[in-house]
Amino acid sequence: MGLEQFITGARNEQGIKTVVDILTQRFGDRVSTNNSIREQHSHTTTYIPSQLPDAVVFPESAEEVKTVVQICAEHKVPVIPFGAGSSLEGHVNAPFGGISIDVMKMNRVIEINAEDLDCTVEPGITREELNTALRDTGLFFPIDPGANASIGGMTATRASGTNAVRYGTMRENVLAVTAVTARGEEIRTARRARKSSAGYDLTRLFVGSEGTLGVLTSVTLQLQGIPQAVSGGVCPFPSVEAACNAVIMTIQMGIPVARIELLDALQMKACNAYSKLDYPESPALFLEFHGTEAGVAEQAETFAEIAAECGGGEFLWTTNPEKRTQLWKARHSAYWAALQLRPGAKGISTDVCVPISRLAECVTETQEDIAQHKLFAPIVGHAGDGNFHVLVLLDETDPKEIAGAEEFVARLNERALRYDGTCTGEHGIGQGKASYLPAELGGSVEMMQQIKRALDPNNIMNPGKLFPFIG
Repeated sequence: MGLEQFITGARNEQGIKTVVDILTQRFGDRVSTNNSIREQHSHTTTYIPSQLPDAVVFPESAEEVKTVVQICAEHKVPVIPFGAGSSLEGHVNAPFGGISIDVMKMNRVIEINAEDLDCTVEPGITREELNTALRDTGLFFPIDPGANASIGGMTATRASGTNAVRYGTMRENVLAVTAVTARGEEIRTARRARKSSAGYDLTRLFVGSEGTLGVLTSVTLQLQGIPQAVSGGVCPFPSVEAACNAVIMTIQMGIPVARIELLDALQMKACNAYSKLDYPESPALFLEFHGTEAGVAEQAETFAEIAAECGGGEFLWTTNPEKRTQLWKARHSAYWAALQLRPGAKGISTDVCVPISRLAECVTETQEDIAQHKLFAPIVGHAGDGNFHVLVLLDETDPKEIAGAEEFVARLNERALRYDGTCTGEHGIGQGKASYLPAELGGSVEMMQQIKRALDPNNIMNPGKLFPFIG
């Protein structure tokens, strides 16, 4: 899969120059054309080539976002929304140049409605900042993609993560958004009511739109009560298949597991070395349970029985907060741990998601593919959702290794679709997976393109993402 279809295209040179001049006059030092700042705003954590915006603007309010978009719309200049920059599929690249709108100065909590278990925030606040602000209310926001991502970026990419098996994804936890459209108008998609039959569900349309329909200016989120008790632990298994079978049985028995994460033997080796742990270097499940003290103990004991039935070893669990923090810090550091397995290597991080009943087959077949093609690729995943990640470690200066990795990713995506899954459970499409979207959704992609054309006729909103260039 090449990226030339996203790299080529007409640049509006005169329009870009005019817009940069106008924005500089309007916003002063909150507009940067510095090369290092521009590079930071095209940064991608994968091998996908960086494509720099022509300028970066740092608005501090929804009104300022409207001003920026209106200026860009008038001169038909691309707009690329930017949050924490942690996306993996080239979402923040600027293939046709344009203006990067960095919303990280828009990081305020607008309101917290503790009685209704919801809050409204600006898009630049990160999930960790939000949970710090919520701490005294006894509430928390459960979506945890690992990276300290911005809420706007998590909404735009329909993020999920380790807690999704219990609390759902951004799709289930966003009640409403406000967004500035391609015409420079700010719209509100819904009220705070937990259900509504009023018109099209525009909230769901913007959740996962990857910045191609508008720039988010606020997000209203559903919150959860901090659980009375939490238990967590690690259980080793003789094979990935055995671990997956334990996951399937756990979910099918209705155990309300909060987290159930799969790590293969190679990933466990990496985590042990990086996080200074001493777990067996075999496939393992990391688990967490939320509830009452009696409830989390009962759930842990029930899982231990399931694990034993599936051939697993001893389930070592604890309610000690320090030990649990150490465990999940190691899990969240899995990416950086894996990179240490091959010093100097770059990682292609890719994910797929399949129905839970097909998880064991899909992961096992993927392991066989990795072995057959002699790849260095640990596996880790949010197994309770049927979602798993593969990090292919490669020398990015070697065209043969890049080609081999791309061929593997293609086979992985095709495999997931064959099992009636998706080419991406949470990373999104961006640039890197755009060629797989038609295979997954067929004719509905044309309907998506029609929506894009209707709402953004000049294709200024994050162009080159989701679809090839739309003229």
